[in-house]
Amino acid sequence: MCTNISETVPAAGAAKGGAGWFPVTAANVGFDHAVGSRFDHALLLDFVDPERGPSARVAVELDLETGRALLAALQSVIEAAERSGAPV
Repeated sequence: MCTNISETVPAAGAAKGGAGWFPVTAANVGFDHAVGSRFDHALLLDFVDPERGPSARVAVELDLETGRALLAALQSVIEAAERSGAPV
């Protein structure tokens, strides 16, 4: 069953693909059929620069448990970075 669960957010960063580094201008987050992993359905993360076409894409498929752990780690690191006084 297709879930069609998907969100896209603007992003500022960079990713390394097969052709080297490229700007990341959007992040797609979804939950649907997996393509490259062993899961029937997976949390799908795509870091992209749509203006550069399909070659400017890094895709990740995770199970929900890993997604939760990643979310918690991101929150923890973001909070620590904000407390650190380092330039953001």
